[in-house]
Parts: sequence; C-alpha cells; structure tokens
Amino acid sequence: MQTSEWEESPNSLNKEFLFESFEMAMLFMQRAAIRISEIDHHPEWSNIYNRVFVKLTTHSKGNMVTEQDRRLAEILDNLYLEFV
Repeated sequence: MQTSEWEESPNSLNKEFLFESFEMAMLFMQRAAIRISEIDHHPEWSNIYNRVFVKLTTHSKGNMVTEQDRRLAEILDNLYLEFV
C-alpha cells in the first residue's frame, strides 16, 4: 500500500492514508482516536471506503500549523506503519 506524504499549506497539514479495506481504515481511525484523546489535539478527518483523509491545524492559534499538529502527524504515521 502506498500513502501520500504530508502536504503543508500555510494553515494545515494534509494527508491521505490508504488501506487494504474499509475495515482496516476504520480500525486505524479507532486506534488513532485513543492516541488523539491522550494528547487532546483533534484532527479534521473523513473516510471514504479504504481511504482516510486527515487535515491538521490548530484552531486556537488562528488555524496555524503548530508543534501539536506535527506531533499528531508523527503519531498517525507511526500508527499507520502497523497496517502496512
């Protein structure tokens, strides 16, 4: 499976994660939700079949990319490695 790299815009980090199936995409989101809650920094994300689209930005800092976003990106990337 291939996935895109994080794309950085002035206001967000964006990435598409690709999975073997819908069930694997959902499992990724469920496992990620636990880690997301632990660091209390929540993404904008959506799912279409075997793809998970993620947008990271810090709303409380005026929709800027912050260290929290970069930390969450790393957490999601590391979790994704468990699925490939």
